[in-house]
Amino acid sequence: MSKLEFNKLQKRLRRHTGQAIEDFQMIEEGDRVMVCLSGGKDSYTMLDILMNLQKSAPVSFELIAVNMDQKQPGFPEHVLPEYLETLGIEYYIVNKDTYSIVKEKIPEGKTTCGLCSRLRRGTLYGFAEQIGATKIALGHHKDDIVQTLFLNMFYGSRMAAMPPKLLSDDKRNVIIRPLAYCREADIERFSAYKAFPIIPCNLCGSQENLQRQNIRKMLLEWEKQDGSRIEKIFSAMQNIAPSQLADRDLFDFASLNIDRSAEREAHPFDAAQSIDAGGPQSLPFVEVRL
Repeated sequence: MSKLEFNKLQKRLRRHTGQAIEDFQMIEEGDRVMVCLSGGKDSYTMLDILMNLQKSAPVSFELIAVNMDQKQPGFPEHVLPEYLETLGIEYYIVNKDTYSIVKEKIPEGKTTCGLCSRLRRGTLYGFAEQIGATKIALGHHKDDIVQTLFLNMFYGSRMAAMPPKLLSDDKRNVIIRPLAYCREADIERFSAYKAFPIIPCNLCGSQENLQRQNIRKMLLEWEKQDGSRIEKIFSAMQNIAPSQLADRDLFDFASLNIDRSAEREAHPFDAAQSIDAGGPQSLPFVEVRL
């Protein structure tokens, strides 16, 4: 990639990140934003973009980088501290042996990602309070969000994804996803150009959730047919019509009643043909069976 192409890519990522932050009021004056770093391309890109936006943002906020060392065998614990030292940013490494817990609880051969994720999330939520963080930033992007929508539909029988901004169940933390408008392909290209010191996510021996892999393959095939498919699906998630679905808790279907008190709006059918009195046989386009 040329320098010119990189500059365009960087501007696009910054623009999309800035727009998401503005649309969902992710970062406000005086926020202490805990940026969760896994060592993957997404979180490295998120930190880089946020540090750049911080310089020109209309509000003042702090960034604190946090990585959780889960004590996986072979984890290169020196990589992130060395990288973060070069940035001159406040950072913490949280040591928590969740690896042993996961291995103890999950049978051999079963995916460990679900329990691992819950343990990591609980630890990070608690740590955010310790350091006075007001927001927790995660590196999920637009592709992640759309994939999660279909995962929940196909395997969980519910319509839910990853919201760009979320209040935790206990209401003690606000989670934000600044890359919610960014595409994974752009992040991959950005990360490769910047040569971030990527730490692989297969150290624990667990493979990526097979269900998510299947969804990802499906969406990639769809995009071969229509390059804007992911964009359209994401836009649909921002344009929900509760009355056109079937969730009785979301929309009050039971109390729907006819109201003919106002004058009926004109319909193109009215001008095309009038209905004469005289019985069912005079109704146009209607087959009546007795």
